Amino acid sequence: MKTIIIIFMAAVVCLTSCKKLDVTPPDKLSTANFWKSAADADQALAGIYATLYAQSGQVSEYAPMWWENFSDNSYSQNNQGGSQQSLIAGLTPTIGGFPTDNSNSLYINAYISIAATNSFLANVGKVLSGDKLNQYKGEAYFVRAFNYFLLAETYGNVPLITADPLTIDFKNKISKSSKEDILKLVESDLDQAITSLPDDKYTTGHVVKASAQGIKVRVLLFEKKYADAAALAKTIISGGLFSLSNSYAGNFYKPDQRSSPEIMFSVQFQAPAVPHPFAITTVIIGAGYKDLQGTQDMINEYEANDPRKTMTFFFPGDTPAKGWPFPNTVGTPGVNNWTPGFYPGKKWLDPKNVDPQPGMLDDQDYVWLRYADVKLMYAEAQNETAGPDASVYQQINEVRARPGVNMPPLPANLTQAEMRTRIMHERRVEFALEGLRYFDLRRWGIAKQKLNGFIQNSLTPAVKTIYKDNFDLWPLPQNEIDRNTPALIQNPGY
Repeated sequence: MKTIIIIFMAAVVCLTSCKKLDVTPPDKLSTANFWKSAADADQALAGIYATLYAQSGQVSEYAPMWWENFSDNSYSQNNQGGSQQSLIAGLTPTIGGFPTDNSNSLYINAYISIAATNSFLANVGKVLSGDKLNQYKGEAYFVRAFNYFLLAETYGNVPLITADPLTIDFKNKISKSSKEDILKLVESDLDQAITSLPDDKYTTGHVVKASAQGIKVRVLLFEKKYADAAALAKTIISGGLFSLSNSYAGNFYKPDQRSSPEIMFSVQFQAPAVPHPFAITTVIIGAGYKDLQGTQDMINEYEANDPRKTMTFFFPGDTPAKGWPFPNTVGTPGVNNWTPGFYPGKKWLDPKNVDPQPGMLDDQDYVWLRYADVKLMYAEAQNETAGPDASVYQQINEVRARPGVNMPPLPANLTQAEMRTRIMHERRVEFALEGLRYFDLRRWGIAKQKLNGFIQNSLTPAVKTIYKDNFDLWPLPQNEIDRNTPALIQNPGY
């Protein structure tokens, strides 16, 4: 962990202030010139949110669409995030990308963000007090919980660090804590956030009470605490602050994102001041890229006449009138990196962006929680707790009947198992290309069933994906294991 701690310190220094620090002696960092005023707290809080902009090559672990390529939903022909190699070759401790990249893996970037929050929580009380202190700390607790939950979902047992990184003894090596202990901290941090954050709509990019409640519902589902998850989701629904947007597609680009009544947590950008470091529009659909292409299996999941299909993917023959972003052309498999047998992603694309190029400035917010998810999480948790009662039907049918989608209600008298299957279906089509499928498959315990031997493209049936039992926990980056033996132990099977 020594390397990560050094990265922690660099991150904290860079994120908390642009002032020159007095480094005395030269092997120690000082905060003597910081934490002097409330303005420093504002800078440091902005720095915490800025950690969620972290890049891993051309894409980011905090951009949810790239997680889809680890699942059966979509395909990255250029191996964005290491997803294609992870599926075709199998996970290893040195595979790179999101799992184990030496400098920009989820493991590294999550701990950089955690370090920033730890430093903030240790010091913000020096310059703030009262309600403002509680709210700012609540926001930091949320970000730390969000990162630790990502680590627990993917790696399982990881080091648990809550100390200010500027106080850590670098000579000590740090071992892993159990996933159960990590999740206890996640729940505790989210509870702190829930009690400290304003009970408002989500508008400015600063998390609110419902942001923390919604992520906690997700955590409780992961832990199979179904009754608790249903109760908390019901609290959000009963609160009445959020609703389904009149524009399903508008949840994924400006300006509709900022006025959407269903977005509950996102990583916000604003061009030209804060654009994406590398245009996600280009990576998704640009000539030479097209790294978010739906599988035929994903397309087959949609029911007849479900408009979410054509709001999420392009199809052969699509023209600019149907959103194809290249003037005077028609979408054609085999042209400009459209791989025959797949379907280029359309969700997340601003229809105003034409002929996307690498240098363009785009700024779609990374949406991590929508009210539709709260409703479907309630339905899942309640179905597991009490079976398919009227409230389960209500929440699913309201999502299906959302404006612009208008799908018919579910048939009556479904069994609990039948309703479970319907919920799995609804989550897949509602949240396609939003980064939830991979995590859903793993928490449902069916990742191996769905991904081992999966044929991504029927035109190349000999190419199959690999998913072993131990892949339910990612390997820790091997360089971290090497630097921290014998304290840090690799996950089983690697």
